[in-house]
Amino acid sequence: MDLDKISPSNFIEDIIYNDLKSGKIKNVVMRFPPEPNGRLHIGHAKAACFNFTTAKKYGGKCNLRFDDTNPVKEDADFCDQILNDIRWLGFEPAGVYYASEYFEYMYDCAITLIKKGLAYVDESTPDEIRAMRGTLTSPGTLSPARNRSVKENLALFEKMRSGVVPDGGMVLRAKIDMASPNMNMRDPVVYRVLHTPHHRTGDKWCIYPMYDFAHPLEDAVEGITHSCCSLEFEDHRPLYDWFIDNCDTENKPHQYEFARLNITDTVMSKRYLKQLVDIAAVDGWDDPRMPTLSGLRRRGVPSHAIVAFCNEVGLAKSVSTVDGAQFYDCVRDELNATARRYMVTPDPVELDIVNLPDDFSEEIEVTEGGEYTVPHPTANDPEKRETPVVTRKIRLTPRLYINREDFMADPPKGYHRLVPGGLARLKNSFIIRCVGFDTDESGKVTKIRCEKTDEVKAKGVIQWVDRDSAVDININYLSAIVPDGEGEFTDRIDNNSLVVGSAKAEKGVKDLSVGEGVQFFRIGYFARDSKDTDSFNRVVELKSSYKA
Repeated sequence: MDLDKISPSNFIEDIIYNDLKSGKIKNVVMRFPPEPNGRLHIGHAKAACFNFTTAKKYGGKCNLRFDDTNPVKEDADFCDQILNDIRWLGFEPAGVYYASEYFEYMYDCAITLIKKGLAYVDESTPDEIRAMRGTLTSPGTLSPARNRSVKENLALFEKMRSGVVPDGGMVLRAKIDMASPNMNMRDPVVYRVLHTPHHRTGDKWCIYPMYDFAHPLEDAVEGITHSCCSLEFEDHRPLYDWFIDNCDTENKPHQYEFARLNITDTVMSKRYLKQLVDIAAVDGWDDPRMPTLSGLRRRGVPSHAIVAFCNEVGLAKSVSTVDGAQFYDCVRDELNATARRYMVTPDPVELDIVNLPDDFSEEIEVTEGGEYTVPHPTANDPEKRETPVVTRKIRLTPRLYINREDFMADPPKGYHRLVPGGLARLKNSFIIRCVGFDTDESGKVTKIRCEKTDEVKAKGVIQWVDRDSAVDININYLSAIVPDGEGEFTDRIDNNSLVVGSAKAEKGVKDLSVGEGVQFFRIGYFARDSKDTDSFNRVVELKSSYKA
């Protein structure tokens, strides 16, 4: 690999570049380490994109590692879903590993700390340990168990492992510095007792390592060269280094931190997302209103758009919030370049062409890509590429549906669609003139009567669907499930974030694949729902509200 041909694009890449250039490391090894206690969301996607793409850029590799050290919250299904999400994004891990593979090694490292006099067993309760830690302005207090002998600590730790100690009865704590200004260094818990079967190891273990202890050891075992995580772990780095130094690991990884992704009107907490699932505010982790990758996939968001967005946002040291409109702009760019176009009438009104015979029928050939069949860049491909011209035939008879908003009996100034006596072009077909309309008792228009004309010019173009072959579909209009605002999380849940409407669609819509993003002419981009295949989720509106 010729480093001179590579340009680092962020501060962590600068470090990697210099480490390779100086010979400090020979190969880049990175990892993406989710905890399998929920589905990945778009915030995780940023971390995944960074780790996998950076490792590839510098000729290295990136592992997927499941930090499965808490059997109470984790299960195998989450592992399967996470791997599926990573592959959906377009990444293939160099290896798939589990923290639980290293439990025996971690146990040995804990024994090493005890033998060095750097760890002790403590019977104090969680509340007592919390009180011992002190505050940011006052030092902690020493546990009565802190000066136990190595022999006694080894015996008690073995007792913890044997299964006779109840949950919470004892913990193993690292012996560091109870007066440290960094609260994480005040004798943190290393192991706790949990009599809960593990999804991979079953009942083999009843003691489990804490994340801060397990994580650096996992990195060391896998030979990780650059362990990258979000900024909330910056204060944990001294503890990371302390465990690496004192557990005598062969490899010495280093931790680097970057700002996590925050997006307006988007829940970026797995705990809150789980709460939405638990209280049935959504119909699962893959609800199309959820910012989980499975939810976005079900909504119809292309994976390329997510990767493009993460690359566009980039990496930073300071925390900031990205406008959600920027994300949907990337989605729109991708769909604008790739989506087929269909005609749908969400609020249909009947239209008859009265000067055509009843048995009139015409097959109209339309270009599925609309006006976007010329070379264009896509969100995930900066090079212009040619979209193949694909056509299909749609049927036109004298009996049509049009959108109710495309006709006005008493139009305002500047209205250029169909009006009494006025002209409008049927999209992909001829021009019609309105010669009359019917209303019900309330004045609502029930039918429009038109004639085909030989006119060649009309200011307005309206979509239509043939009544004889139209199909019924449902349309899901989606908005933020928990918008930004004041107050408790549960109080901000928008019960109207899913609005279901019905529509008439051209026949070909029924043949669309689940998840395929298409444009419903003048309405938005949609995709067939994977659970309710008669419904289409609006992925994104046609117009962007993003201001760069």
